[in-house]
Amino acid sequence: MRIEKCWFCGSPVYPGHGTCFVRNDSKVFRFCRSKCHKNFKAKRNPRKVRWTKAFRKASGRELTLDPTLEFEKRRNRPVKYDRNLVEQTIFTMKKVAQIQQRREYSFYNKRMKEKKTHQIKEQIRQLNKYRAEKQFVGVNQLQNKEKVAAGSQPIKIKAAKKVAPKVTKKSTVQV
Repeated sequence: MRIEKCWFCGSPVYPGHGTCFVRNDSKVFRFCRSKCHKNFKAKRNPRKVRWTKAFRKASGRELTLDPTLEFEKRRNRPVKYDRNLVEQTIFTMKKVAQIQQRREYSFYNKRMKEKKTHQIKEQIRQLNKYRAEKQFVGVNQLQNKEKVAAGSQPIKIKAAKKVAPKVTKKSTVQV
């Protein structure tokens, strides 16, 4: 038995699950669920639909350039059955899965670290902007104090008025 991949979203399609669509040119499309099949029939591009693996890879959220992904490629060449070869293959598959999991974990951590540094930089920018505004208001207040001391009228700084929301209909509660 073979575990296929969904043509649209890239998730695994286990034997006995999903649907299969065969085009007139005998190209086979496998789908994990009706959602993927409907999107395919609607001629949507999987790279533009946010929940697909193709979108995640295209937007840099999924690991793409990794040699361990080469092992998942489909090989159509028949091989004579050999018990030792099967044992070795299963052992290697487990090793490759462990390596791939470690690399995905480090890729994820690197992405989150970059995101965190970006957030910190944005917060620093906002803090500096706030400080500059506060300093500007402080300078205006100092100028006002100097003018009052000199005997002229102080300049009033208008604060933004809080406007209460307008109520158009009064709601009545019936018991």
